[in-house]
Amino acid sequence: MTDLSVQRAAVSPAPSGIVELLGMLACAELFAFERLAADATMAPVLADRAALARMAAAECDHMERLRARLGDLGCDADQAMAPFVATFEAFHALTVPSDWLEGLVKAYVGDGLAADFYREIAASVDADTRDLVLEVCADLGHAAFAEDRVRAAVAADPRVGARLALWGRRLVGEALAQAQAVAAEHDALAGLLVKGADLAELSAMFTRLTTAHARRMTALGLAG
Repeated sequence: MTDLSVQRAAVSPAPSGIVELLGMLACAELFAFERLAADATMAPVLADRAALARMAAAECDHMERLRARLGDLGCDADQAMAPFVATFEAFHALTVPSDWLEGLVKAYVGDGLAADFYREIAASVDADTRDLVLEVCADLGHAAFAEDRVRAAVAADPRVGARLALWGRRLVGEALAQAQAVAAEHDALAGLLVKGADLAELSAMFTRLTTAHARRMTALGLAG
């Protein structure tokens, strides 16, 4: 391959579905960073505040990796992220936690469901993109952290469990509505989700998402 052909290959436009997936995920990581940083201010002790601050920093690192990947693909990261800002703003406006525990449940349940959704989409993309998506969707230690704090709070006051269980159901409802809105508004991204899938496979996917959600609620000591 000549130098000119290499240059042309390097600037070949990335598939729009890949750009939308990376842009959506980078936007999600930005909002996750902002939310965890805000949640840290509600932590009851300094150690918990520091733990959430570290998790927030990791989310920011994930965002930068996604933005760098978009740049490598010849895309403007800001432009790729911009179409998803309103959707994430709407979700977070509707799910503002009232206290420290609700913030933990939101990060654990909401982010877990979102990560499952991104992993489902990533099954239909190239290996490099899939590996990056799986890496940035990996647990940062928040799961064990949230499970420990929420279980302790429920053990100390069972009434907390009922309140947080309702909160968890509200979160999953809003998250699924967000996912549906994203799919409806972004055809290329929706194309990745349904690529090669029939109705039975799509139904199975949503079953996997809801089953994983129920498992997380159980891990928190809450009723699904």
